[in-house]
Amino acid sequence: MYNFEYFTPTKVIFGKDTEKKVGSLVNYEKARKVLIHYGGHSAVRSGLVNRIKESLAAHTIEYVELGGVIPNPRLSLVYKGIELCRREGVDFILAVGGGSVIDSAKAIGYGVTNEGDVWDFYEHTRKAAACLPIGVVLTIAASGSEMSNSCVITKDEGCIKRAYDDDLSRPKFAILNPELTMTLPDYQTACGCTDILMHTMERYFTNGGTMNLTDNIAEALMRTVITNSLLLKDNPLDYDARAEVMWAGSLSHNGLTGCGNDGGDFASHMLEHEIGGMFDVAHGAGLSAIWGSWARYVYKDCLDRFVRFSENVWNLKPEKTAGKSAIKGIEAMEHFYRSIHMPTSLTELGINPTDEQMKEMAKRCAAAAGGHAGSAKVLYEDDMYKIYKMAV
Repeated sequence: MYNFEYFTPTKVIFGKDTEKKVGSLVNYEKARKVLIHYGGHSAVRSGLVNRIKESLAAHTIEYVELGGVIPNPRLSLVYKGIELCRREGVDFILAVGGGSVIDSAKAIGYGVTNEGDVWDFYEHTRKAAACLPIGVVLTIAASGSEMSNSCVITKDEGCIKRAYDDDLSRPKFAILNPELTMTLPDYQTACGCTDILMHTMERYFTNGGTMNLTDNIAEALMRTVITNSLLLKDNPLDYDARAEVMWAGSLSHNGLTGCGNDGGDFASHMLEHEIGGMFDVAHGAGLSAIWGSWARYVYKDCLDRFVRFSENVWNLKPEKTAGKSAIKGIEAMEHFYRSIHMPTSLTELGINPTDEQMKEMAKRCAAAAGGHAGSAKVLYEDDMYKIYKMAV
């Protein structure tokens, strides 16, 4: 077990009608003017944005709006948000949506409070010194960005998708009302469940330290998401299943399931970032499409963890060899993905990258990782290329 620091300053307000408390929560932060940041028209059509405005107005808090966030949130909208916040004197950002909206809000928060180009942080040429305070009204259980220090933005020019992690951007509060996720299309719900599982597995498959309590928490979280994903496939209005998945999403990415190890693998996420950047696919679907190929490429170097995954998450009986047990666990995960209509290959994802495109994605992925990535097995550019080829 390794030494670790666990930092989760975000206040969580969980349950029905909790979005009505947003005014008092923003008031507690002593904010004078808020940017309400959201995605498409659904947040407006559903009446959610109006309820938020009423709650802010009840506390005499001024606000401006910026919608238009799309999946794989764009740097161009971040720039618009920075300009708007500076012009209007915004001192607090309220993200109303899922991970894309929250990440866009974080990037705007960095841009407003730091001189120079905010993209520098995502290129890792410098570190942020500050960030506007962020609050969240979550509408999609998926990314865990509502409690995490991470943020992923796509640069329009070149379709370059990059992440930046900094505790400065951890939200002050997160309002989690499972009812707000009930109108999601089934595909988005499944993508979200996949992302939650992947955030947990990224920390679980490691060669860098383990802690049995952390492993038990991670395994319980994965079993919970798997069970409730299947319930939601049959009954999208199941409040309790929505609640289980929503809370799992927050816990999967606030650091809890990585306590005592080396921080995890995250190569699958980096591989997907290049797929998402080049082909603009849904993040969760991109993850499920690449995971099986990654797992088959690395499992022999992380065999004990894959055997434990097979036995403790999928309750599979041990096979004659550890290798066979590991493969059974990988197959069980892929079967689950298919059962919730998630792809398990790039072809199933609906893309067929050329050899040159796969080489380019591998090159970009290695560059973004500083030359190599991974803990289950350290991957270099050629390894990444081979995984992309396996995934077609």
